Amino acid sequence: MPNHLECINTEEKTKLHTRNKHRSRYDFKLLMITSPLLSTYLHLNAYNDISIDFANPLAVKSLNSALLKHFYQIADWDIPSQYLCPPIPGRADYIHYLADLLRGNGKLQIGNHIRVLDIGTGANVIYPLIGHREYGWQFVGVDVDTKALKNAQAILNANTGLSNAVELRLQTSPNAIFSSVIKTGEHFDLTMCNPPFHGSLADANAGTQRKWKNLSKAKTSKLNFGGQGTELFCEGGEVAFISRMIAESVDMSGQCFWFTSLVSKASNLPQLYKLLKTAGARQVKTINMAQGQKKSRFVAWTFLTTGQQNDWLKKQ
Repeated sequence: MPNHLECINTEEKTKLHTRNKHRSRYDFKLLMITSPLLSTYLHLNAYNDISIDFANPLAVKSLNSALLKHFYQIADWDIPSQYLCPPIPGRADYIHYLADLLRGNGKLQIGNHIRVLDIGTGANVIYPLIGHREYGWQFVGVDVDTKALKNAQAILNANTGLSNAVELRLQTSPNAIFSSVIKTGEHFDLTMCNPPFHGSLADANAGTQRKWKNLSKAKTSKLNFGGQGTELFCEGGEVAFISRMIAESVDMSGQCFWFTSLVSKASNLPQLYKLLKTAGARQVKTINMAQGQKKSRFVAWTFLTTGQQNDWLKKQ
């Protein structure tokens, strides 16, 4: 019988993945040496520690740039105003747990023979940057936003070797996920996605208000943490988006080893499990992650039998 549900519980961890380079507190003095521009945003916080104002989008973007330059040799990284500015440690965690998912005979799969499809790569193209630098994987990044892809391509062109490691593709159908971007006869070892989890712009704005409240700032309707519409919300929220992904994955069942997606709300998991069982997934895993008090997770599924999985890995 297929193993339809397997939960890998890492919630007890209060730190990031053991291979994550960001397990310790930010060393702002060291980062400032790597990226002098960061010094513009440094100040002493209430605990007399050097820090930045995490409610300031420019400060957060400068920190991201410094982290990417120091840890991943990304010398040139920038995003347009109001595009999503991702937290680097959490994004790196997704990559490292994907590497564990793809282990064959206990060995990490490292090198350009591993191909990864990043759905919604965005203007920041963050997952391909980290994934290639950490494991040498090849990526195809997909997005519906031409402006985002133009900026992502500029980042790749500005950093040696990345334009050959990452290919960008435009999804011309806003309601499609894999259709038209996975070519006939093309294969991927992993697919990954950080789906829009709000169901509407109003929900996205409400989420921003909560973030401001947590940071003890005055209320504002501005999406100060960045993010265009397609990055933040879609009709039906993340359940609707992932449901479409599951439905389309059936047609691509022999072209991808593991399909994966982040799931922001644990309460959405039972519904997704039912959809995956109906779709005929042979194996489903939920990988829980933790960053301090924040809990996150991604769901992974495959239509390959155990024998087919072994054959796939042997070919690698």
